[in-house]
Amino acid sequence: MELLQPLLIPLAGINDFFSTVAQPLYWVVSGIMVGFHKLLSPVLGTSSGWTWGLSIVLLTLVVRVAMIPLFMRQIQSTRGMQELQPKLKELQKKYADDRDRLGQETMKLYKDEGVNPMASCLPLLIQMPFFLSLYRVIDGASRGVARGSWLSGPEHQALLDSLTHATIFGVPLSGKFWPMVDGFSGVQVLTGLMTLVMVVAQFLTQRQMFTQNMSPQAMEGPMAQQQKMMLYLFPAMYIFFGATIPLGVLIYLLTTTLWSMGQQEWIIRNNPTAGTPAYLAWEERLAAKGINPRKVRPGDKLTRARIAELKEEEAVEAAARAEEAGKQPKKLKAAPPTVQRNQPAQKPRAQRGPNQKKK
Repeated sequence: MELLQPLLIPLAGINDFFSTVAQPLYWVVSGIMVGFHKLLSPVLGTSSGWTWGLSIVLLTLVVRVAMIPLFMRQIQSTRGMQELQPKLKELQKKYADDRDRLGQETMKLYKDEGVNPMASCLPLLIQMPFFLSLYRVIDGASRGVARGSWLSGPEHQALLDSLTHATIFGVPLSGKFWPMVDGFSGVQVLTGLMTLVMVVAQFLTQRQMFTQNMSPQAMEGPMAQQQKMMLYLFPAMYIFFGATIPLGVLIYLLTTTLWSMGQQEWIIRNNPTAGTPAYLAWEERLAAKGINPRKVRPGDKLTRARIAELKEEEAVEAAARAEEAGKQPKKLKAAPPTVQRNQPAQKPRAQRGPNQKKK
């Protein structure tokens, strides 16, 4: 054991290292949360769990709004990957026996088309440090450990105590579904219901993307297999998270899941991928408004002025087509052949006998 002690010393300092690196995030997370707490305290009370719960919700919204540009890049990258599926299949068939060449040509295709496969994971990677920081702040507060300068020090001890003992429906923000400290109680009921809502929302979000915003070609490639895996993998992961994280962090996770579902609904409705059921529904909605879908692209801002302009252009083009159709001469129909009913039909020359003459 003494021989392994030099190796254990660096490992013992890993936690301190991550805590040191995360101090800026602790400062941001605690500062935003405490700021909202001060705004809501005059209305809901300083020590109310609803004050702290709404502060966590508002903190979540701030983080998600800040990530909207990254999310739009994620949508563009995912769409680009879906549109590249036919070309990727051709490369896989062409270089089926040469894995190195297949990798080179695939990377070249990504570069030529301006698609970054890793961009779809970027928002999740950026959000994860905030999630971990919030978890550390709430989890520390449940044990009386202050993380973040806005909760640290004697001048903030009252805030730390308030966060530690704040309750919602009698359940402390530090309460967890598992382990069951006092047996099955209100903690398990509230966290279990929130976890169930979160899992259902996550499943519907993944299913909506898979059924409404993926083309038939994309549903047959490797991207479709990944989507099918995430359809069940993410909800399963959320069951584990919901059972082991404090109620305060669960509020954050539930809020960000509901935000993702609503955000994706908006994206699928207004910026669908071509060749998908959502795209066909988008075209039908534009046609019902009198707008030619071929003159706009998904994601274009359709203000009232722009809609009026498109309708005017469509009316002018329709009038021009009608005028052009009126100038073209009408085609005369050929008269049907006349048939003399009183005369017997003449037999072909080959069927006449040698003594028969043409009458």
